[in-house]
Amino acid sequence: MSVTTYFATRLFTGEQFLENVSFVVENGVISEFVNGQAAEAISLTGTVVPGFIDVQVNGGGGAFFNAEQSVECVNKIAKAHGQFGTTALLPTLITDSVEVMERAADATAQAIKDKVPGIVGVHFEGPHLSMPKKGTHSEKFIRPISEAEFAVFERQDLGIKVVTLAPENVSVADIKRLVNAGVKVSIGHTNADYQTVLAALEAGADGFTHLYNAMSAFTSREPGVVGAALTDTNAWCGLIVDGHHVHPVSAKFAIDSKTRGKIMLVTDAMPPVGTDDMEFDFFDGRKVIRTGDRLNSTTGELAGSVLDMAGAVRNTINTLDVSYAEALRMASLYPAQYLGLGTQKGRLVVGSDADFVVMSDDYYAQDTFVGGAKR
Repeated sequence: MSVTTYFATRLFTGEQFLENVSFVVENGVISEFVNGQAAEAISLTGTVVPGFIDVQVNGGGGAFFNAEQSVECVNKIAKAHGQFGTTALLPTLITDSVEVMERAADATAQAIKDKVPGIVGVHFEGPHLSMPKKGTHSEKFIRPISEAEFAVFERQDLGIKVVTLAPENVSVADIKRLVNAGVKVSIGHTNADYQTVLAALEAGADGFTHLYNAMSAFTSREPGVVGAALTDTNAWCGLIVDGHHVHPVSAKFAIDSKTRGKIMLVTDAMPPVGTDDMEFDFFDGRKVIRTGDRLNSTTGELAGSVLDMAGAVRNTINTLDVSYAEALRMASLYPAQYLGLGTQKGRLVVGSDADFVVMSDDYYAQDTFVGGAKR
């Protein structure tokens, strides 16, 4: 049995801050809390918080899931984001051929089987999207759903499965089939009207991909996808707080309007995260160019981000006037609950996974631990 004891001068459980507390990790799980510094406890300098969970990660550390579908690739992505506090993530494949989707599924299944730290499932962002709201996705790969894609989505060895789709292009019956196969259907890259979105939610969809971006707007006579996302009390919304995808006023409006606990931070990160790379090859012949902390494809669209989760927490506190505790919940507890992992992850309590981050006073990740082991 592996047993390690840590001491934190300050620790956030997911609900409250504790001072001067030791916690015991047995086989990757927190087994006990002790007031004060226990004998032989390893001291952690900074605030210990639950590990961050990112449901939309295209790349990092120079690796790009659409370019390489392998265990080595997803491990490299997880390691790159681990240095910024991410302890669990879904490698995300954007719209591509069914052959690439099959290889992505194989890589994910093998990574889970090999227990690659941090890999808890896979996110297919497309290919059943709206052409007018495709963003930087390649139109040549956008298509109706077929049995070939169902064969991928219905696999039971992929961990948690998220599929982003446009409900105007996927029938209610097919959404129900996905949900019954254990897929979490997220609404995104869609030009649907309000009623179509409500029908998708009624069929079991429970998420919205990168709120505000690539979806029909909230207007006076038509609430659109944004209106449905903000008023539905059950579905979660991913929010990219990088200062480019969403205006701070719009982001704050969403947080203030939406049911508490239903806005989660995501990065939509691309390969340059954790590197100094200034460009990379998109898989369809285009390039993506980095200008400061912004990414655009050579055709002009925003193309993901160079955001990391610690940066998302920092931006949420500094630009949206959200409390430290709530920003941390948006990065850990709420995505854990979205993924159905709320009893294992997103909190630091007895019985939870020992996935935690040591944060500096200015909200930078200093050390990251997955299952009690340093990442």
